[in-house]
Amino acid sequence: MALVLPLAPGMPDTSLGMGPQDAAERDRFESEVRRLLGAARQAGVMLRLLGSLAFQLHCPRYGGLQAKMGRAYTDIDFASYNRQARRVSELLTGLGYQENREIFVVTEGLRAIFENGSNGLHVDVFYEKLDFCHVIPWNGRLESDALTIPLAEMLLEKMQIVQINEKDVIDTIMLLLEHPLGSGDHETINLDRVAALCAADWGLWRTVTMNLDKVRRLAPGYPQLESEQKAHIAAAVDQALTRLEKEPKSMAWRLRARVGDRVKWYKDVDEVQ
Repeated sequence: MALVLPLAPGMPDTSLGMGPQDAAERDRFESEVRRLLGAARQAGVMLRLLGSLAFQLHCPRYGGLQAKMGRAYTDIDFASYNRQARRVSELLTGLGYQENREIFVVTEGLRAIFENGSNGLHVDVFYEKLDFCHVIPWNGRLESDALTIPLAEMLLEKMQIVQINEKDVIDTIMLLLEHPLGSGDHETINLDRVAALCAADWGLWRTVTMNLDKVRRLAPGYPQLESEQKAHIAAAVDQALTRLEKEPKSMAWRLRARVGDRVKWYKDVDEVQ
């Protein structure tokens, strides 16, 4: 059962990515992810998982919370570098997917969409960066993990969404329960990376800190979480906010901070269908 709780300001009431999903359907997605990642590794193609399935893969102890909280899989998302685009396309095409080339052209090579008519699954590939409400770059970062984008970027993937959804809160809760906060990337959420990106962009800092606070306020309302888990989430959020506050800020950051919310600090997202 998903959380029944008034949504926080800025969290739209949407069922996207939420709803019952039986074990067979979840296994269908997870098996396909293993197939695609295995093929990419064998071919030497840079392909790193993000999205809900990345959180599931990287949270073996707490991944079960997705199903318990009603968080459903909807598609498969990958990250790569633009220089790998041709090889990614060839790999996925060879595995039964058909690319929508118009998307690749319209996004100037930053995004590709693939559909598999035989299994009905949809694959998104983001090249160089995630560019929605804010830009989360991964130049030189995808080598940090063998299967997914680094944990710092996984956290930022969710925390950069201004109109955050419940599914994003659930994934973040799992990540914070599973992994410590620290200064490296090995099975750790690299707060140095998060703090550096936020210190370079007041808008990103504003959204990330706003959403971390939402996670802290919403976590206690989940009956699926034990009391010590709720306390852990609160402590982790406090640690993250303290680290972001301590990071030295540039003069440009400080000048933008003076303007604050009076000027919009994020981009509106037009989802590619």
